This record gives sequence, structure tokens and C-alpha cells, in this order.
Amino acid sequence: MFLESLIAQVGEMWAITLAGAAIGVLFGFFAHRSRFCMRSAVIEFSRGTREGKLTVWLFTFSTAVIATQAFILAGWLDVSDARQLSARGSLSGAIIGGAMFGAGMILARGCSSRLLVLAAQGNLRALLSGLVFAVTAQSALSGLMSPLRLEVASWWTIEGGSARDLLAWLGWNHAMGVIFGGVWLLAALVWAWRQQVRFWGWFGAIGVGLMVALAWLTTWALSRQAFDLVIPVQSLSFTGPAADTLMLVLSPPGHALKFDLGLVPGVALGSLLSALLWREWTLEGFKDGQSMRRYIAGAMLMGFGGMLAGGCAVGAGVSGAAVFALTSWVTLCSIWAAGTAVDHLLDRPHDVLPTPTLVTTSESYQRP
Repeated sequence: MFLESLIAQVGEMWAITLAGAAIGVLFGFFAHRSRFCMRSAVIEFSRGTREGKLTVWLFTFSTAVIATQAFILAGWLDVSDARQLSARGSLSGAIIGGAMFGAGMILARGCSSRLLVLAAQGNLRALLSGLVFAVTAQSALSGLMSPLRLEVASWWTIEGGSARDLLAWLGWNHAMGVIFGGVWLLAALVWAWRQQVRFWGWFGAIGVGLMVALAWLTTWALSRQAFDLVIPVQSLSFTGPAADTLMLVLSPPGHALKFDLGLVPGVALGSLLSALLWREWTLEGFKDGQSMRRYIAGAMLMGFGGMLAGGCAVGAGVSGAAVFALTSWVTLCSIWAAGTAVDHLLDRPHDVLPTPTLVTTSESYQRP
């Protein structure tokens, strides 16, 4: 097999890191081309507009669910040892952390993965916000804010195993998981046709969803091949990996590598390639101090909230949801609800109700 050959040539540590980098490059490219952004999807849903951004998110979400559940159904993947399902989880962390993350992504005008994609195309606002996000996430993980995170997470916990498996709660099998994803994919196809979503909108979004499933499949396959290194079964997320990448940069040389440490630079490289190929790379900065304060506050909320919830808009909202982890679905709902509320309170005009519009040009997919 290819993975066996890769491990034989470069070793287990470099094999998993290179796998993370390769998947990251493809994720970054597809995310940049499709303008995949949960914040934009939440705002479109909240305001009742029809610009295709929610459709793009649904393509990613449904593809990730279908592909991941199909891999499990075929016997190619086993996620029972994944952290989202096997470890003890926190429902209080999912609710509060998800709400903080949802509010933060509205303030920062992008979730953690979107900030990384935008930073790679020259957006200095996203670059600063991403750095603040990573610092806050690291502080929440093992720094000054970790006691607060642990305290909030301990308020309402849930056992691992079947207690965190939403499919088990519903009495569904993995075939039902595929069907569930198929229903949302059909909805995305209908809306894409009605809204005339451009090629890269739906194709790139499907690519993003496939990368989520491919990450699950690859890490599981490598975990089965490795003997000297414990490789966790995981998929794409950006809270923990952002903190890990920050510490890699700040630590002395010789830091052990892993999937997450290949993922973040891979996403940046893939986004950069897309921006250069389509001539979209350009430097952008802040307009004033008020907007800078807003971005920093949003990044801090996302950093702490993502670490408290155990996942971000991608880590919980797509990767965790694709394996039907209960806490991930709670986090996803909290992100969505808080994002809708904060957009309504801060950004949505109160004097004029938005009129649903049909946008068919590429401008509907421009970065936030």
C-alpha cells in the first residue's frame, strides 16, 4: 500500500505530518476557491437572503457526512477511538464555548479556518486575528486561562462511547447517516440550481467536504500501520492545530511533528496557490482602530470558545458532525444560534428589512 511505502521511506512521524500537509493544501485550495465560510452561511440564513453562501456550506457539510459515513459503512474506517466519541465530553463546554465561538466569528468576520485562508491571500486583518486566536487558544489549553476552561467544562459532562454517539441516541445505523447527508446534499443541489451557484462554488465546497472525510480515513489508516508512534484518529480542526503551530514556531528546534503541524501550513499554502493562480493576492489592512478592536475581541472569543467546546466551525461543525458526535452537534447549534443573535444585534440594519435577492455573479462569493 501507498501508506506502508510512505512510512518505510520517511518514518511514521513524517508520514502523518506530510499527510496533514497534503490534505491541508487541498483543503486550502478548495476553501479559497469556493469561499467556504460558516459565518457567511449564518448571516445569509439569519437575514433571509439568497446569495449561495449557505448553499456552499451545505455542500461541504453534506459531502463530509456522506463520505465519512460511507467509509464507516464499507468497513474502511473506524472512528470509535476518536476523541469526539471515545473520551468524556462536556456539554456545558459545547454550549458556552460554541456560543463564544459563534459570537467571535461574527466580530472577526470569519471563523478560524476562514481567517487562515484569508491571511494567506494577503489579508492582514485576518493574519492579526489568526495570531490572537492562536495565542488565546494556547492560553486556554495550558496557560493562564486553562483553569477557567476546565471549570466551565466540568459543569455538565457526558461519558464517552455510546453516550456521545448521536446515531446510537437516535437508533440509526451508518446507512441512515448516509441517507441523512444525502437529504442535505439534495437540498444543496436544488438551491444551487435555483441560485445559479457558479462551478467553483459547489465543486470547491464538495472538495472541502471530501478533505474532512479523507482526513478521517487517512489518520485511521496510518494509526493501523504505525508501531512506534501513537497516531490519533482525527479529522480537520483549527483550534488545537493553531495553538500547536504557534508553539512549534516559538519552541526550540526538534519539536515532535504530527498531523496538525502539517495541516495549518498546508492550508495556508493551498490558499496562497489559489490566490496567486487567480490573481487575487493583495495586501489589505484595517480601516481604523474601532475595527481592529472588533477583530481582536472576536479572535479572543473564538480562541477560548473553540478550546472550551473542543472544536471550531470546521472541527465541530463539520468533522465532528460527520461522525455524529453529540457534543459536536451541540457546539454546531450553539455556534449557529450565537452567530445569528450577534449579527442581528450588531450588524443587521434595524431600520430596513433586507429583501431577498438572487445573485448570480462571482461577486456574491467575495471574501468578507
